[in-house]
Amino acid sequence: MTNTTPWRKTATGVALLAAATLTASCSAAGDTLPGASQATTSATPEPPTITITPAQGSTKVNPGKRVVVTADGGTLDEVTVETGGQELDGTFNDARTKWVSRTPLKPATDYNVTATAGAATAASAFTTRKPQRVLEITDVTPNIKGEKVGVGMPIMVRFNQPIANKAAVERALHVEAEKPVDGAWRWIDDSYAIYRPAKYWAPHQTVTFTAALEGVRAGKNMWGMKNYDYKINIGDKMVSKINIAKHVMYVYRNGKRVQTMAISAGKATTREYTTTSGIHLTMERANPVRMISPGREKGDPEYYDVMIDHAVRISSSGEYIHAKDNIWAQGRQNVSHGCINARPDQAKWYYDNSQRGDIVDITGTDRQLEWNNGWGFWQMSFKEWKKGSALVKKS
Repeated sequence: MTNTTPWRKTATGVALLAAATLTASCSAAGDTLPGASQATTSATPEPPTITITPAQGSTKVNPGKRVVVTADGGTLDEVTVETGGQELDGTFNDARTKWVSRTPLKPATDYNVTATAGAATAASAFTTRKPQRVLEITDVTPNIKGEKVGVGMPIMVRFNQPIANKAAVERALHVEAEKPVDGAWRWIDDSYAIYRPAKYWAPHQTVTFTAALEGVRAGKNMWGMKNYDYKINIGDKMVSKINIAKHVMYVYRNGKRVQTMAISAGKATTREYTTTSGIHLTMERANPVRMISPGREKGDPEYYDVMIDHAVRISSSGEYIHAKDNIWAQGRQNVSHGCINARPDQAKWYYDNSQRGDIVDITGTDRQLEWNNGWGFWQMSFKEWKKGSALVKKS
């Protein structure tokens, strides 16, 4: 009988089966067969997250705020803020993860913001709130086209609204001179501010006054809506020195004496008729000026109502340098109601050559000019003047 069993116990057969089993196990465990593909995986980085403030669609954004753009998980490549065809400037932080506009937002204005950070982009369109009250400048003195003013001229600014936040408004007021000198603002009341240099302006230069009020919060629901720009031309340095006791007036132009005038001043029978001593500024001029005695009725021995030629005002209390035909008293005796009387031809010369803001320094009486009588601002020391600034800490 023939044996057909495949499992013959021979040394050779057992060895072959073991080898085959071992080969199959190794291939299954880690070998890659020819033609087979090997799968690989890699994580895709998330794009940065861009945040824009104010957010898209905001319609009542408070003016005065700034645009802020941030990137989380990346750096900002570009930020553009546009309004009315103009772009707002801004600055990035050192890491370039944050951008802030340099200037505050204007009231009642549409803005469009776009930003990119790598593959990420973001945009925001918003509108700022319209203020209930608008802060405006109603008058600046001096501000006459082509006018040249004296070296003592202050800059006087009147606003249309009482201002609660004076410090914010004052920070927006800038004065720059071609020949710089220190200066300061003083608030006379809630809507009136005056700038005075510490020393007289240098002659023959241009002084620029700007008020960057656009976007400035001046009080509750009150904002500035536009900026202002003024040029002030400083002319000759005209200084007049008047000695009441000696009845004389010397006029200097740029340091050189150009006129000597015999004068008659206030007769000093009352305080009202006493010429004030101190540093005055020329305020205005007219030819003629009607002068009426204040507080007196016809029939009063001191009543007068006269027309006076070539009159240059130097205070608000009625003092002028003007022409008068009382030549007999000029240089000898004080007989006026407080004004400086001069010979008609010399008064005309002074009238023709004076500028608003010229210095008139008067000595020789016991009545001092008040600092707020006309433009008597130089009566106050600069140290005291600065205390009227909203930016000075009050002790």
